[in-house]
Amino acid sequence: MAKFSLIPRDMGFYDLFEKGTANLVTAAEKLVDLFDNYENVEAKAKELKDLEHKGDVVTHEIIARVHRTFVTPIDREDITLLAHSLDDVMDFIEAAGRTACLYRIAQPTERARELARIVVKMANKLNEVVPRLRHRDQFSWILKQCVEINTLENEADDVFHAALAELFEACLSDACEVIKWREIYEHLENATDRGEDVANVLEGVVLKYG
Repeated sequence: MAKFSLIPRDMGFYDLFEKGTANLVTAAEKLVDLFDNYENVEAKAKELKDLEHKGDVVTHEIIARVHRTFVTPIDREDITLLAHSLDDVMDFIEAAGRTACLYRIAQPTERARELARIVVKMANKLNEVVPRLRHRDQFSWILKQCVEINTLENEADDVFHAALAELFEACLSDACEVIKWREIYEHLENATDRGEDVANVLEGVVLKYG
């Protein structure tokens, strides 16, 4: 059976993952603020872009570290997959804000706000879970949290489908509005999908090394 070192030789991977999830929380909170306080939209979208760039730097650092580290604390494939999955969440958060700005949305819908709040819940949950990956005695707790993350993704799916139904009912005479909002909703829902991907990676790591 594969063994998980309680004191990995290179703790830097965990430090970087935690840096990435903390950055993710900041971005998700700013997305909620963008939709809840819809003003200075261009400046807020720029802040999200800056955070997305910061996340890219962390991801590149993780991948570079994989290539130069002889013994990694968990499988290289898992490290790489976790890094890219977290990066995907950030990309869709930034895309939601950027699209609202580019399309000059007049006011966010309540469904957009609802989805953004689910995104921030998921980001906070990931930020709680990822640091526990260092500790084998926390693995059973991590598995329980992964179930909660999956529940959040299911909740986002329900909101997304309701949002689309309302969109097509309210905007039948305005195809442009349908296109704009469908894309924004998809970015928000995709952020939660990628968050579930992160949970799946974490679950796989825990089952492999637990």
